[in-house]
Amino acid sequence: MPDNPVAGFGVTFKAMFKKRLTEQYPEQKKPTAPRFHGRHQLNRHPDGLEKCIGCELCAWACPADAIYVEGADNTDEERYSPGERYGRVYQINYLRCILCGLCVEACPTRALTMTNDYELADRTRESLIYTKEELLAGLKEGMVDSPHAIFPGMTEQDYYRGLVTEAAPGTVQQPAVSKGEMPQDAASDFGPGEPASEKVVER
Repeated sequence: MPDNPVAGFGVTFKAMFKKRLTEQYPEQKKPTAPRFHGRHQLNRHPDGLEKCIGCELCAWACPADAIYVEGADNTDEERYSPGERYGRVYQINYLRCILCGLCVEACPTRALTMTNDYELADRTRESLIYTKEELLAGLKEGMVDSPHAIFPGMTEQDYYRGLVTEAAPGTVQQPAVSKGEMPQDAASDFGPGEPASEKVVER
């Protein structure tokens, strides 16, 4: 034992008079860093078409197997992205996601980014499986919701070079004509009791 028993309380007495570091969350939310890894977002081109081409590289890169992507072909009657394909089904399971950002690094079109939104807690498992409709970025001024035709005279490469800055005059949303559902075994990719197939919105 130490010669002076009171010396053992030195740390305690010093801590008693220090300023408290308790954060008053959620009343006072601490700002996050600019490159904070929060909820994902599927981005659009300036005219409103989707950047996702359904390549599934994000799903392959995910170490937690939290992403499910199902691509489909674009047509002149129903076009969602400038390229040949688009992500018809896109789901992220936040019960599995570890917010590492490897999916963002794997994306070749910068379609997937991460926001500063970190409040992902919810009451049900189903609500934590985000669908494409929940992840897709909202429309800004000059955008027209997909599906619609590409900018006249532009190609897929022109979109990625940034030559398209807004929707062409007279651009209107095309009626969605495709039908179909995600394969029945797709829910198994997310594990038992995780109703991924029920989260898909039929077009």
